Amino acid sequence: MKLSVSALNSYYGPAHILFDVDLEVGAGEVVALLGRNGAGKSTTFRSIVGLVAHREGRITFEGQDISKAPTHAIGRAGLGYVPEERRIFTDLTVEENLEVGRQPARPGAPQWSREKLFALFPNLAEMRNRAGGRMSGGEQQMLTIARTLMGNPSLVLLDEPSEGLSPKIVEQMAHAILTMKKEGLSILLSEQNLHFARLISDRSYIIERGRICFSGTMVDLDARPDIRDAHLAM
Repeated sequence: MKLSVSALNSYYGPAHILFDVDLEVGAGEVVALLGRNGAGKSTTFRSIVGLVAHREGRITFEGQDISKAPTHAIGRAGLGYVPEERRIFTDLTVEENLEVGRQPARPGAPQWSREKLFALFPNLAEMRNRAGGRMSGGEQQMLTIARTLMGNPSLVLLDEPSEGLSPKIVEQMAHAILTMKKEGLSILLSEQNLHFARLISDRSYIIERGRICFSGTMVDLDARPDIRDAHLAM
């Protein structure tokens, strides 16, 4: 198993946010963590990469326990994280942003170069010398993902990759994620957009108020409209 999370409990100060969260991502899988705003998706991701200080449970990545590892060590181990906030360097060009993310190649992980990423995200190729602050939200999202891939991770956490994007950019994003999967990358993404998740995901979990309330394939989820409507309908 590429990533395993077991009995994860997380807190912000005295507030208990995640309750015994269990989830797994296998090698080469795309797994969706579905839920409404505030359900606990981002907190789950932040907990996995060590950005939530008070957390309990066991997190293993490629067989190694990373439950107590610092964030920088988790990243160097090959677990990439694309936050919802698109934290690019606005004063740097696209190519300079990509260079910031560069790490050595890892055995068993897909290898990415600038030109390979420009083929994955043609929009970025057309603006390689443009400052990040002069790009649209969708282009910035692509750049954030591409910069993370420059670290040659074996698994990536994508937090709300389709949020706020135009339908055309969402379609391009889905195609890019499927290409990443074909390269052998494992992906855990958080989403509210069920249609987008259905296009790219092998399996899904639903989180509600910090608890996992469904686990199964996308076919399993479609067969349970009661669960889908109770936890995902807006």
